[in-house]
Amino acid sequence: MSQTISPSELSSHNTVSSLWIAIDGLVYDLTEFAPTHPGGLSVLLEHAGKDGTEAYHAVHSPSLLRSNLPVSKCLGRLSSPLPASSPSRPSPAPKPPLSSLISVHDFRQAAHTFLPPKTLAFVSSAATDCHTHGRNSSAYSDITLRPRVLVDVSAPVSLETTILGQRVASPIFVAPTSLGKTVHPEGEREIARACKELGGVAQVVSTSASFSVSDVVQAALDHPFPPAAAAGAAAAGDPGAEPPNVPVFLQLYVDKHAPNTEALLASLTSPDPADPAAASKIKAVFLTVDAPVPGKREADERVPVPVPTPAAAAATTTTTTTTSTTTTTTPMATQLSPTADSSGAALGRLMASYISPSLSWESTVPWLRRRLPRSVPLVIKGIQTAADAVRAARAGADGIVVSNHGGRSLDTAPATVLVLLELQRCCPWVFERLEVFVDGGVARGTDVFKALCLGARGVGVGRAVLYGLGYGKDGVKRVLEILNAELVTTMKMCGVTKLDELHPGLLNTRAVDHLVPDSLSEDHPYAKWRRSKI
Repeated sequence: MSQTISPSELSSHNTVSSLWIAIDGLVYDLTEFAPTHPGGLSVLLEHAGKDGTEAYHAVHSPSLLRSNLPVSKCLGRLSSPLPASSPSRPSPAPKPPLSSLISVHDFRQAAHTFLPPKTLAFVSSAATDCHTHGRNSSAYSDITLRPRVLVDVSAPVSLETTILGQRVASPIFVAPTSLGKTVHPEGEREIARACKELGGVAQVVSTSASFSVSDVVQAALDHPFPPAAAAGAAAAGDPGAEPPNVPVFLQLYVDKHAPNTEALLASLTSPDPADPAAASKIKAVFLTVDAPVPGKREADERVPVPVPTPAAAAATTTTTTTTSTTTTTTPMATQLSPTADSSGAALGRLMASYISPSLSWESTVPWLRRRLPRSVPLVIKGIQTAADAVRAARAGADGIVVSNHGGRSLDTAPATVLVLLELQRCCPWVFERLEVFVDGGVARGTDVFKALCLGARGVGVGRAVLYGLGYGKDGVKRVLEILNAELVTTMKMCGVTKLDELHPGLLNTRAVDHLVPDSLSEDHPYAKWRRSKI
């Protein structure tokens, strides 16, 4: 890479047949990669022959290029700097002081004041008319509490529990979200730091995160032990106590090109003595099954991308060995054939273009189980009926996530808390066989309390964490601290001080019971299908 390339030479390579882009002062030949770029060819052509540094770093991990391109594709160093090809952006609006935000709703409202329109549309959007998105929240409100009084609740409440065998500081975990770097430059790595400072909160990292799982794990390992926790350990006579554990789980989208997924899993589950983070990379795999095709998120469709954003290529990378002949790439960086998009500018659909729509109970689950060590639990994420919960248990899963993708996939799918009730009514034994988790619509500690009373082992929070991420790790911490504090208050108000004291009798579900199916049958209770006579 001793070659020096002039700006004029760079600018001459601005076509499909010869496509060079400068990033961080280095010139890359992306000609062969461009046709399979997950964000579409037009994104790269926008920056062809120019400096694409700003657009690249808006969503990508710094290591992505090194991980996904052979060394030979780095042609040399730019002889003199160029102006960035991205147009100037307006200065962001001032943020409300973090100290003024005292609820998840406050964080959502604050995010509307400072996040760029496209980022806000991507984070907050839901499928079509957003009924499921709204019902995820309102169904919790329809379930009322039945407090117990004159109970001594003076004892301190500990929220510590276990999730999939991992000790965690709270049953609230960070649900997977995509493209954290569009909200904060450190994206998922900053979330990991917050999780560590909170004493070890579980974090599920998406295949379409801005940073690789290894990057996220390393960020947690490198982050200093929280001073308060260190002081507490010293006071307890254990100054050398281990730092809080941050269990990192992988949310897996299966690639259309299966070898890419196999390479990703192998890199994250095979011990590597040369990698100090190897033993801690992933503690479980959450197979995502509720998004076989991208949902129609109209808010995301409508807002144009002011700077073409190669969103999908911000995918989790595998641990890559790059030689003169071999490169192991990210799932989102290969085997794609982007097509013209005439229905809008949705980042979600661009990102989903690599995801396989051909998953099945018969083939996918056994295939995946064979590729995971027995020590790595397999969780099926996206269960929306009791019948599928039963299938997951019989297929050998270790857990399930009752989820509808935050209402982002299929509108009018059932609210997730109602699915918990369906499991309790139709197959309560599932809660003994599997660890059951839930996400979607959680905005209050009372929501968490209700989910736990109905048998959830853990409760995921996604959008709220992204809203907090706008303030960095301190914002993420504050969101989770607010929810934890509200959960503790709810517990004491209901006369309990331990998580294992929560039970369904603390809830009145009468207002929603009529919405809960009462059978595992997949037939309608009375409507019969008839072939149309038209």
